[in-house]
Amino acid sequence: MTGNSNKLLAVLATYKPAPWRGRYSLSRLFFNFYLLVMGSFVAIAIFADFVISTAVKGITDDYTSRFMRGTVLLIEDELFRRPRSEWPKAIEALDRKFAYKLGIVDRWTLNLPSTQAAKLDSGELAIDVQGDIIYHRLKQTPQILVVGPISPERNPEYPRGIPLDLRISLLTWSLIGVCLAIVVWLWVHPVWRDLEAMRQTARALGEGLFEARAPSMRSSAFRPLAETLNGMAERIQRLIATQKELSSAISHELRTPIARLRFALEILADTPDPCERERLWRTMEADLDELDGLIHSSLTYARFEREQPELDLTAVEIAPWLEEQVEASRMLARRLELQVDHSTLPPLLRVELDRKSMPYAITNLLRNAIKYARTRIMVSAEVLGDQIQVHVDDDGIGIPVDERERVFSAFTRLDRSRDRATGGYGLGLAIARLVLEQHGGNASAAASPLGGARLTLSWPLSQNVTES
Repeated sequence: MTGNSNKLLAVLATYKPAPWRGRYSLSRLFFNFYLLVMGSFVAIAIFADFVISTAVKGITDDYTSRFMRGTVLLIEDELFRRPRSEWPKAIEALDRKFAYKLGIVDRWTLNLPSTQAAKLDSGELAIDVQGDIIYHRLKQTPQILVVGPISPERNPEYPRGIPLDLRISLLTWSLIGVCLAIVVWLWVHPVWRDLEAMRQTARALGEGLFEARAPSMRSSAFRPLAETLNGMAERIQRLIATQKELSSAISHELRTPIARLRFALEILADTPDPCERERLWRTMEADLDELDGLIHSSLTYARFEREQPELDLTAVEIAPWLEEQVEASRMLARRLELQVDHSTLPPLLRVELDRKSMPYAITNLLRNAIKYARTRIMVSAEVLGDQIQVHVDDDGIGIPVDERERVFSAFTRLDRSRDRATGGYGLGLAIARLVLEQHGGNASAAASPLGGARLTLSWPLSQNVTES
């Protein structure tokens, strides 16, 4: 068994986690987010332009018709001053005077939408689908005056180049792209920095460096995550420290009773005297009871420290409940005077507590007082503000001021209590404090009016949410 354990420890000692690969690329994060935002913005702009253009198309066509009507009628009058055979030459002469193209076509050559065709046949101005060419029927003739394209971009005779509206659009979109890039960079850079800090912290935790903590996040979106990660790291670090402390302390505590058992077994094998054998049997039974108590206390402490079970809070009448807890421990007091005083409590006062865990705290305080009291123990309760306080006083040797906080740490015993009769394992008060912390309260030590130690449990009378 020992050989296998040594092999396992050797394997664990040589094990190193695989290095973490990859990192958050700032440029990749920026470009991905920028393309997403810019693409979405362009798509929305194109869709909005399409909707607006469709909505105002009728208004635009009506404006174009009213704007060009006078010019079209003047051209028509000029044509009708001449014979129809001279219309082509007249149109050609007029075309040279205008910036847009003029022409005459037959009616049957045009393929217009039904609404525009009806306007054309009724003598009104018709406009093509692009809204850039105007058609007008020359009075009752089958010939149609064609004016346009009006815009220079569609006029084949106009010098080619980048259209003005296209140049304006390109300039506008370039400015929008640059401004958007600056905004995205200002947003992405702190996000990337926070992500990288979180990644570094997570990697350190993954490599076993549980003292690593995430720095303060500048981005409010990552602050809860950083707090959660730090809380998890702190919890893991505390659990590992508790595990090491438990392992070290338990191994230390097990040595003495095991050594006594081994010594008693060796003597028992060589002792024929029945009385001596009976004494040795009783000694071994006491050692086994001590081992059982140590294991039970260690498991109880580990359960409260590790699991922190969800409390089932119940409103109980505190005075009779306190008397019930004291009566359960009265047999342990033997010849000590054990009293309960709840005269200062309001009548029928009800306090919220967990019926499973709170008795651990009360019982451990009573057992501690029973070990050190000379003649008397007093259990009392009082209400201070919104807190209920339960005091356990004894007339023993008391606790020095500089030791009053340390006695609530696991496996902590004062030097003068290290004898077998009163030493214990140093877990009772630690369990009591864990229980009270789960109730949103605290356990503390002070000087007692009886001359010894006063141990106090304090927790809220009523609580809607209890935080571990």
